[in-house]
Amino acid sequence: MKGTNPPGDLGKRRKPQGSACCGVLCKRRKPQVEPRQCMHCSARHAVFRECLDEGLLKKLLQILCETMHEIEHTPVESKGDLDKWLQVTSECFRCQRNACVQCAKNQCTMRNLGFIDKSIYLIQLLQGMQVAQDESCLTAVRCGLQFLGNIASGNGDSQNSIWKCAFPDLFLTCLKHKDDKVMSYGSMVLFTCLDSDKVVELLEDEKNLELAVGVIAAYRKLPEIESEWTFLIVTNHFLKCPALVETMFAKLSNQERVTFLEMTLSKISDEDPGTNSDRDLRELSEFLARCFQEKCKAVLKLALRTNTEDEEALVVIRLLDVLCQLTSNSEQLHCLQNCPSLLETVIEILRLTHLAGKQTNNIFTAAHSMSMVEDISHPAVGFKAHLIRLIGNLCYKNKENQNKIHQLDGIPLILDNCSIDDNNPFLNQWAVYAIRNLTEQNEENQAIIAQMERQGLADGSLLRSMGMEVQEQDGKLILKSVKKQS
Repeated sequence: MKGTNPPGDLGKRRKPQGSACCGVLCKRRKPQVEPRQCMHCSARHAVFRECLDEGLLKKLLQILCETMHEIEHTPVESKGDLDKWLQVTSECFRCQRNACVQCAKNQCTMRNLGFIDKSIYLIQLLQGMQVAQDESCLTAVRCGLQFLGNIASGNGDSQNSIWKCAFPDLFLTCLKHKDDKVMSYGSMVLFTCLDSDKVVELLEDEKNLELAVGVIAAYRKLPEIESEWTFLIVTNHFLKCPALVETMFAKLSNQERVTFLEMTLSKISDEDPGTNSDRDLRELSEFLARCFQEKCKAVLKLALRTNTEDEEALVVIRLLDVLCQLTSNSEQLHCLQNCPSLLETVIEILRLTHLAGKQTNNIFTAAHSMSMVEDISHPAVGFKAHLIRLIGNLCYKNKENQNKIHQLDGIPLILDNCSIDDNNPFLNQWAVYAIRNLTEQNEENQAIIAQMERQGLADGSLLRSMGMEVQEQDGKLILKSVKKQS
């Protein structure tokens, strides 16, 4: 083929993008792990794929290799010639991609012929060229990655072959790429190839660990519609390896930690408890609890209006959100109830934030504007309410923790938060919930609350501004309507 014009009849009648037979998954909220035939495909496509003989695939491989040779030896200055060969590359990859859709026979034949090695080499060659950001080059790379995704789908031997050739360099290059689709398709291939053994390899050296960190960074950069594969890599693979999470977390920036915790929260909020082993979940929960204990005082920086976006404080807030969700699941509740010093830490930070709110007017100060709009966007809104929610969860049917709250003088602290607070929606409800769990089958705590002296009626200015007031009649408190204060 050297010195001739590249053939122009390869794949002219390919299906429109968006159909699974072309290797592009239909745009939907969560991508399918396995390609599915779309409505534009017909049964005859599967028949045609099955009828491809080895001789035809060998010819296709020959064209791919000759095209690769031409690209290597065509000067960048000869842009017209280079564009033609890039177009041939795209058509070769499209043919390869289409031949592999749900066809184990073609997947195995193409793997045995060496399509995977040659394709990965060519993709890396294209990504290193000066024209790597040109549309013709990007199209070829995208099609090549789609081929790798299709040949790996449901085929363990192909997955292992891709991993051997592409890990970690090709995956790292894709995750750091400027093109969203290259990042997304590279993540698709990475997700398809990963398994529990390969995840452990990410811990072996700094370069491999860089790949794990790169997944989080790519998720932050990608638009939502392109980010699902990176989300699945984290939630379906990384979270099942607590050792990787712990090592990776130390390498992340605070912004990336917030992103990782939000992904974790999304996963555990709707997760089937059976998808992770009890041991993995326990180790992950214990690690996140330790992180919260170590960093929780950073949230006090938010008491200063100049520090409303302190990144370390934002990590603490997300850690608390995750712990609240974990303790809402009976599988992880027992583990965290027995986590050393966690309850003491939560009581301490509740006391510190409560005190900070009383010393100056800040986000931890109880607000009674009744507008619910003044500081609703502040990251610390609801923080005290979530602390009390976590206390209530940790004391649920746990006598030791119930008694520990009493020993830490936490009951008056919780009762002092039984109020309406715009900065902490549902604070009153969570406080009541916590008191209920503190006193359930615990006569000592019940007696402590019963013995507390009544100090008279609380300040009723808030109620009066709402047109109501509390009156005492015959030893009972009665809520009555009055003329609303202006």
